[in-house]
Amino acid sequence: MNYIPSKREPYNGSGSYKKVQGGCAKGKVKELKSGKVIVGANSFNKSKIPSRFDFLTLSLSVTLPHMTTATKLLAWYRRFGRDLAWRKTRDPYHVLVSEIMLQQTQVDRVKGFYTAWLKQFPNWKSLAKATNEEVIRAWAGLGYNRRALMLRDAARSVVKHELPTTVETWLQIKGIGPYTAAAISAFAQKKRVMPIDTNIRRVLGRLLLGNTFPQPSDDERIQKIVNDFLPRRGNYYDVPQAIFDLATDICQKSPKCATCPLRRDCPVSKKFLSGKVVIPKQMVKKAIESRHLEKPYPDRIYRGRILKAVRESTQGINPQMLGNAIDKTFDPIVDTEWIEAMLSRLTKDQLIEKRGSKLFLKR
Repeated sequence: MNYIPSKREPYNGSGSYKKVQGGCAKGKVKELKSGKVIVGANSFNKSKIPSRFDFLTLSLSVTLPHMTTATKLLAWYRRFGRDLAWRKTRDPYHVLVSEIMLQQTQVDRVKGFYTAWLKQFPNWKSLAKATNEEVIRAWAGLGYNRRALMLRDAARSVVKHELPTTVETWLQIKGIGPYTAAAISAFAQKKRVMPIDTNIRRVLGRLLLGNTFPQPSDDERIQKIVNDFLPRRGNYYDVPQAIFDLATDICQKSPKCATCPLRRDCPVSKKFLSGKVVIPKQMVKKAIESRHLEKPYPDRIYRGRILKAVRESTQGINPQMLGNAIDKTFDPIVDTEWIEAMLSRLTKDQLIEKRGSKLFLKR
């Protein structure tokens, strides 16, 4: 029989492991009188048995010939995948909400906002009816506030027309790009497609292309060969989620190849394990953000502060008061035009409006 330890149980010295249907480890787990434990061709002193995580990784890396790379990845994901609310639903609306929130925002921050948002706007129709002010207030704290309006406008499109059922029809909704369209299609509608973002590019670029630090220019090549990587049956739609978690836990900028369940399949693992790969400060060159003179932060930070000040002012706020409210070093001589330009941008984005002499959230 082939055994590997269960998700919650490390090796306990008794030789008892949870059986996995189909078998995932090559050879039997065997305990010798000498105190050593044998897993396939690997042996360990009983007192130095690897941790639960490392032991499972070892078991998955010594696989049966018929076990594909994607199958190993899914086996790892079933045991170590993150428990996230949006992974427990196939509702396209819920999935879209999570995907928009996860853009530019870390998972831990999104968890609470996701639950609160669905409580206030539980479906397409409730969100479609919402005003700009309502969605901006509900989005407060997530940043990149235009995402809230884009999400609301997407809901209006679905209510007015119909629910998209393909990547191509999702792309017809304003604000939904190739990644988001593929993500909804995979996670909500079980389509056999691969959304590519920074994390998936890093893992698949290394695994499929042999690039230590893949770039956006590699996305097209990844898409061309990913069809052979994805399983043709089973939970193929979970593969992108598994890649997300592998990228988060193991295949980071400086990867932990020694504990990777795919290290024997990955053409760059030996390079990283050799310690000779130079880790760059940035894997992908960041976009240059607009910044006023010698200000310590880019303009988007100050626009966020303006929106926060307007949102928290129940009686509206005079534009002339904003300078000192958002910037302690505000100089009316050199900074007034800068403030006016940011107000113009926020107005154009339908986030604020002027009523009389004061600023309010857009109705």
